[in-house]
Amino acid sequence: MRWMTKNLFGTVHGALGGMLSDNAARAGSRVEEIRQAMLESLGDSGRSAFPAIERRVRFASDVQGLWYLRGEMMEALSSLQGEYMARRKIDEVSTLFRGVLPSSMSSRQSRLSA
Repeated sequence: MRWMTKNLFGTVHGALGGMLSDNAARAGSRVEEIRQAMLESLGDSGRSAFPAIERRVRFASDVQGLWYLRGEMMEALSSLQGEYMARRKIDEVSTLFRGVLPSSMSSRQSRLSA
């Protein structure tokens, strides 16, 4: 009877483990996609002017770390290209976070912009 429990557990664990690893792989590829978009937004001039931000983006360990770097990116881009262009680039990057972050972390639409 004990071996049946182990086999059943092993089968269920194997099935769930496969699904979880697929989700983790998808999430990992999305993190890299977001990371590349953030680095492209900085551009060559931004990377040379703000090497610490480039380093933080490059070595952020997860999607939440990248999410919280958007403020620093906005500040750096504003100083290089002006606030309007910085806001547009940050908004483009922010759309890439949809479906990857917990819903409590996603930005909400402002009542002022409606």
